[in-house]
Amino acid sequence: MAYDDKIYQLGINYTLAIIGGKWKSAIICQLGLQSQRPLELQRHLVGISPKVLTKQLRQLEADGIVSRTTCGTVPPKVVYGLTAAGRSLRETLVTLSIWGEQMATQSTTPITIIHDSSEIF
Repeated sequence: MAYDDKIYQLGINYTLAIIGGKWKSAIICQLGLQSQRPLELQRHLVGISPKVLTKQLRQLEADGIVSRTTCGTVPPKVVYGLTAAGRSLRETLVTLSIWGEQMATQSTTPITIIHDSSEIF
């Protein structure tokens, strides 16, 4: 995703621009468990379409969060993993996930969290 000539009030705003969207944080957390092929990721991220997964992975790769490795096999095997920046961001996302779980338990409105943070460590 291109962020040229953008002005952000705080660093968090830029961070949110990078991880914004329904699936990016889940992709980052899932890749933090191990590098995976796109089909493996899709199996873990129930409900994501192949088109959306590909788009999100490309954006995360362009932002330096995800690395893409192509193995010289026939057919080519593509594996995605986290870069150093991605691993650092994942630690922050886990902390945010724990915070969200705590806030959800205090909410007066029923909130369902499908996966708790213990599944992404």
